Amino acid sequence: MDIVGAMALLVATAPLWLMVALAVRLRLGSPIVFVQLRAGRGGQPFALLKFRSMRAGPGSDAERLDGFGRLLRRSGLDELPQLFNVLRGEMSLVGPRPLPLDYLQHYSARQARMLRVRPGIAGPGVAAGRNAVPWGLRLDLAVDYATTPPTLGADLRLILGTLRVWVSGRGASAPGHATSPPFHGPDGNIG
Repeated sequence: MDIVGAMALLVATAPLWLMVALAVRLRLGSPIVFVQLRAGRGGQPFALLKFRSMRAGPGSDAERLDGFGRLLRRSGLDELPQLFNVLRGEMSLVGPRPLPLDYLQHYSARQARMLRVRPGIAGPGVAAGRNAVPWGLRLDLAVDYATTPPTLGADLRLILGTLRVWVSGRGASAPGHATSPPFHGPDGNIG
């Protein structure tokens, strides 16, 4: 289902891809796609693809993120290239969001259970409100998803919830942060 769904979405969103890619190129220059190593199933690293939303170079996320980048992130359009991650078998359409590799060392034994499944584009943390959801709750939702037998109905609800969040623009950033605060421990606290 992931492969068929990703192929259908690639075809259906092709004109949108072209518009976003052109806008990124004109506004932020090259490269158009941002690549970052993330933890996949079993903690295996893979190259996550996103449309670039920040200016290249030094500075904090807040300094490098302008109005265009915020719009791209709020809408979820920056996530479109992850359809290729799905086609490569690194991600699923639905699952816990893939997190940076350096977060692995901070997971509790319970939180590491979210790595039992492939990460997803849509998922419980996104549907609950993305970066506006505190780390502890986001990871609890991810673990619950990974340890509960999947159902088509539950996945469809998560897809619809994710679309609602993207359309509304909710949670693209955490309160007081340009994006999301880093994760530093099992209780979700940041250092």
